[in-house]
Formats: sequence, structure tokens, C-alpha cells
Amino acid sequence: MNFVEELTWRGMVHTIMPGTEELLNKEIISAYVGIDPTADSLHIGHLVGVMMLKHLQRSGHKPIVLVGGATGMIGDPSGKSEERNLLDEATLRHNQECLKIQLMKLLDFSTTEANRAEMVNNYDWMKGYSFLDFIRDIGKHITVNYMMAKDSVKKRLTGEEGVGMSFTEFTYQLVQGYDFLHLYLNNNCKLQMGGSDQWGNITTGTELIRRKTGGEAFALTCPLITKADGGKFGKTESGNVWLDPKRTSPYKFYQFWLNTSDADAEKYIRIFTLYGRQEIEALIKEHTEAPHLRTLQKALAKDITIRIHSNEDYLAAIEASEILFGKGTAEALHKLDEETLLSVFEGVPQFEIKADDLAENIGIVDLVADKTAIFSSKGEARRMLKDGGVQINKTKVNEDFSVKASDLLSNKYLLVQKGKKNYYLLIAR
Repeated sequence: MNFVEELTWRGMVHTIMPGTEELLNKEIISAYVGIDPTADSLHIGHLVGVMMLKHLQRSGHKPIVLVGGATGMIGDPSGKSEERNLLDEATLRHNQECLKIQLMKLLDFSTTEANRAEMVNNYDWMKGYSFLDFIRDIGKHITVNYMMAKDSVKKRLTGEEGVGMSFTEFTYQLVQGYDFLHLYLNNNCKLQMGGSDQWGNITTGTELIRRKTGGEAFALTCPLITKADGGKFGKTESGNVWLDPKRTSPYKFYQFWLNTSDADAEKYIRIFTLYGRQEIEALIKEHTEAPHLRTLQKALAKDITIRIHSNEDYLAAIEASEILFGKGTAEALHKLDEETLLSVFEGVPQFEIKADDLAENIGIVDLVADKTAIFSSKGEARRMLKDGGVQINKTKVNEDFSVKASDLLSNKYLLVQKGKKNYYLLIAR
């Protein structure tokens, strides 16, 4: 597989240094992407860089994930208007271990082949480097003029973004440049990849390698992912979409991809899945002929949910999705954990009821027309109950039905359905 050709048809090449493709076709090399360990989980914004490494490995080359333990302590000014909070070493080490577990699902760290994925932490080679040694060995090779010409620096210094830049952040590109030099010398790493906002930092590394060793290194960046409506990719009302199921449930993760627009789905399916070119073209054709079936979104959500979580989580997400749209069963509803239940019925009207009332087996009419305002009167409730239009936890009930504590979902919730589409979540306290 030709790595650059693969990334190009997938829309994953923004800028590429001349000679990069020729190098990759000539010899097996290592290439790296940097990830700052500012949290104990990756979010979907990290997936673009990881997918670049995945295709690199599939092309026979060696992927290196560089965890920025040192650079994470500084803060990258690229695309930022203010400095980030700095983390201590213990937190950074913990985060690194958590990221490694997630990355093992996406890259092959166990193969016996030469292109086995590797994770490194730049703190390991920076922690013993004294300030004086660094500015003598590295700082003298890169001029201030060169550093100030970078867009990420210019925007901060001219006031276009934020209010200036500390010396700490100003030195970031030197530290990242040294990372590339270190990997070039020790890991046969001749290519650094990242988002297009990283071009300035990456080329500082290639320049440092040239000036320090006389060698040649290369750079490749991908476009920053955007949404068709101009919104920020990977952000929802509740924040980032995380890979850790404790932060973003598999159901919510699946729903994020399922709810993308047609334009975004056509772009994302190339970037985030492992479907081949012919498969994707066939899916796009099928989707164009019947957009209402959301073929692209379903294929996208399936591939990425299974790879990040599991096939079981994917099937559970489908089952949970069907509950909301009238196809789910009482059995499926009872299988939902509390977090998924609340995610599925997020936004539906809620009422609090007294747990003591359920201990005494409250009649359904009193529950829906007296203890809550699901029905405006008991007469209206009785009429709909008689017509079979009321369900408790996806089971039709009549006016003689009594609700008891054992009916609660997760020992706390009751789902009332009025007609075909009106849901109400009752919370026992």
C-alpha cells in the first residue's frame, strides 16, 4: 500500500514536504505523531493522528506515538489563545498508561514484525537535560527570527489571539524540534506527522536536524477536521467525545457518529474508518440513492464503535437506539445500565415520585394523573389506558395496573409511554 496515496484519497493530506513520498517508497522508516497527555483518555480529535499512524503501519512502516510528558508541562501555543494548566509528573505518567491501553486497540504493539508500534515519552529524555545544556546544544541552532516567523507565535505576539506569550510557550517549538532530533538519532525516525496547525513546530524539527546533523527529515500534516455547519468537530453540548466509556458511554459515542450530517459522514467515513476505497464509493452511491436510510452514518458508526469499544457495545447501542423509536422491547430496556438509560431518554420530560408510594403499590391512574402531570385528568388517563395507549417500561398496562418498587429500572426509574411517541421518565426518590 502506498501510504501517501492512501492518505490522499482519504482527504488526509494538507501539506507534505517534497521528497516525503519518495522516501516512504524507498525504505522502511519510523514516523511519529505527538499526543499531549493532558487527560487520562483520548478524545475523537486525537483519532486523525492515530489513523495516520494506522495507515502508516499498514503500509509496512513503524508508527511511534510520542506522549508529550515534557511538552505537556509547557503548553503548545498553536491554535491556543491562552496558556494551559501545567500537570505534575505523577498525573502525566498515569495519563500515559491510560492512553497506551486505548491505543493498543488501534495500533499493533505486539507484532513481531519490524513495524511494531512503539510509545515513547519525551519526559524521559528531557528530564535530565539542564537548561544551560539545552540552550547551548539546541538553542544556538535556531534563530529568534526563525521562531518568530511561525504563525502560531506571530498571532499571539501581535494580539490577534490572546494577550501575548510567555517565554515558556515561546520555547515549545524548540523542545518539540528536539524531540524530532532525538527520535531521528535513536529511532530511525525521519517523518513527523500532525494537524496542519503543527506545521511550524514540525518544520522547526526538520530544520534542527538539518543544522545539527546535516541529515534530512520530512513533514506531513493533515487538515484540521471541521463540521459542515462550521461547528467544532468532536465537541457536543456536554463537551468532548471521549474514547473512555466512563467519560462517554458507548451509546453516546455511537450516537455521535450516527447523527452526523450527510456531508460530514461522507468526509468522516474516509478519515476514521478502515473501509477500502471501493467499499466507501459503494456506500456513498447507496446513500445518495436513499439518503433517508442513513447508510453512510450507520456504516461509519458501526466501524468506529466496534474498533474503539466492541461488537457487543455496538449491538447494545443499536438496541438502545431502537427503544426510543418504538422498536425496542421490555427485555432490552431492562438490560440498559443507568447511564445509557439516561442517555437514551435525555431531554424527555421528567417527574419525581416518592419511593414510599411505590412501596404501597400505587395505582397507575393515580400515578399518571395525580402524582405526576402526564395526564391532565384521571378521566383522560382511563380512556387512554382502556384503548391500550399507555406503557410502563415498554409493556402495555390497563387501568387496573398497580406500580410497585420491583418495577423500577436500575432501582430508581420508571419509563411511561403515552401514545406512540411521548415518553416520560419518572425518578423515585
